[in-house]
Amino acid sequence: MPKAKSLAANQQDSLLGTLQARFDAHMHRHAGLDWTMERSGGEPDVVGVGACTFVDCSAQSPKGRRSVCYDREALNARKEHKPKSSAVHMATAMGAALLTVDEYRALQELGEFDTTTSSWVQTPVAMRQLGGALFCDRRYDTIFVYHNGAESYYAARGFRCSLKV
Repeated sequence: MPKAKSLAANQQDSLLGTLQARFDAHMHRHAGLDWTMERSGGEPDVVGVGACTFVDCSAQSPKGRRSVCYDREALNARKEHKPKSSAVHMATAMGAALLTVDEYRALQELGEFDTTTSSWVQTPVAMRQLGGALFCDRRYDTIFVYHNGAESYYAARGFRCSLKV
């Protein structure tokens, strides 16, 4: 389990402002939810144990997370021309996890993502033990799930992750 991270008060305010702006700009992703509890003086706070999930919603796989192989094992297996990092390692360092295939498909119900890029997704252990890994993209208005060697990396392949809080 990743170590919990703390934010300074000004960082919290900035993050919440950013999240509210995105929330307001993309109401179709969460129909029926709004910030009216706060606006009406309700002072909402966390009191339940349910999870709130944040997912990468950039139109294409995030640029700073492309050209990476699947995991540390794949990175270490490359003898030359190693990528800068791996998708699993980078997601874990952020305290997040790669999307599952089901999460990726659910994201695509909210919009059109990865129309020119692709994203590594969680791969079954048995497949990974054989050297493979899964990635997804959207082409021709269809969601595709593909396989590739986990050591592979491409300029247009990155990853999306989710963070449950």
